[in-house]
Amino acid sequence: MPISGGFNDASTADILLRLFHDSDSFSSIAETSDSSSSDEFQVYLHSSALCRAKYFSALFSDRWSKNDDDRKKLNHQKVNLAVSPKSGSVNAHLIVLRLLYSEDLSNAVNSVATAISILPVAMKLLFDDLVKQCVRFLEAVPWSEEEEEEILNLVPFLSEEESKELLARVSTSKTDSCEQMLDNLLVSAKQNHPNLAPVKAFVARLLREFSSRESARRVLEKAFLMSLKVVKGSLEEYSSPDFRGDHAETEAIQRLNLHTALTNGKHLLWLVERMIELRVAELAVKEWSEQDSFAADLQRAFRDDAWRNIVPGLPTVVLKCTSKLACAVASGNILVARQVRMKFVKDWLPVLIICKDNASPVLPSHKPVLHSSTTLYLELEEIFLKIISTLPMDDAQELLQQCLSFSTRDSEDCPHLITAFNTWFRRATRPSLSTSFS
Repeated sequence: MPISGGFNDASTADILLRLFHDSDSFSSIAETSDSSSSDEFQVYLHSSALCRAKYFSALFSDRWSKNDDDRKKLNHQKVNLAVSPKSGSVNAHLIVLRLLYSEDLSNAVNSVATAISILPVAMKLLFDDLVKQCVRFLEAVPWSEEEEEEILNLVPFLSEEESKELLARVSTSKTDSCEQMLDNLLVSAKQNHPNLAPVKAFVARLLREFSSRESARRVLEKAFLMSLKVVKGSLEEYSSPDFRGDHAETEAIQRLNLHTALTNGKHLLWLVERMIELRVAELAVKEWSEQDSFAADLQRAFRDDAWRNIVPGLPTVVLKCTSKLACAVASGNILVARQVRMKFVKDWLPVLIICKDNASPVLPSHKPVLHSSTTLYLELEEIFLKIISTLPMDDAQELLQQCLSFSTRDSEDCPHLITAFNTWFRRATRPSLSTSFS
């Protein structure tokens, strides 16, 4: 709509601007004939307003200095402006041309879509004030994922100063920022939030959906080693207490050691589950197979009755960590060398036996426990026997002899043990096999 003395006012305008679609989006502004087509739009403008844009200012200054006499003879100087064929591009040009008449651009941009549509035109015409206003608006408001991609496509055409704040939203100078974030999330998942379960579930989902499996592996391995170190340290101090203080103080320290072991043990179990879920538990299995001193401390602790009224759930947590890792090995989810499999069973089989003989591993929770102690024992027994079946005959013979306690009542109560021994005897009585290479 014409504005008296302003935008599209033919009676006072000195410029007739023809917008036309052109496949060459970088076509420049130039004088042309009166030819027209259905793909064009004409608008009457004023050179005084257009010169707010440096492109027009330079164009008119150069042209009119050479053709000043000819210009004075014409009612309207005719100028063509090529428009890229994108949808809405003509409208975006008209918006920018109208804003050349506005002294206050603070309300010119009121949506991300508007800023994205007019910013390329403002940059093309070197309308610096509008470019700054668009960038200022975009920097301050949220973007959708699609909008972000469009904005990033425009960034290369901005100056370094103009693009600095926009780029700060989507890039960082830190090369390990993602791993730092995941580190902090794992720490948060460990803290005693009022609603810890939803926090852990949320972090678990982020780990599953994170694009870099190797980054997730490094972060989980670091957290696993830290938690394992705390659990081991607490059990070591509990198993070898310093009795130089008075009895009450020693007892308080012992209780603290057990609670520390249980709290970090629960987090260790959660980490093990995440590592197995992402199939990055190789280090966890190898570390667990090298814990002979830790396993010995656990055996000493569980022979004592003091833990029963302090941390009755500790054996369950330890056995579940062992069971999860052993199951991943037996199922082929995690592939490790036979020496690792051998050491894994050798170190943790005695812990299972002593827990079975002396402990009642029930988690101290009001929620129903999914695995009864009997089920947990039986599962771990069966998994250990499966791993033993993957070992060389001599190693299997050594370990199977330590599994006799799996026969809890009679031979009918331990079919898994009967099967394991029968498998070993079948193999042992098989005729000698040899492989020859020609």
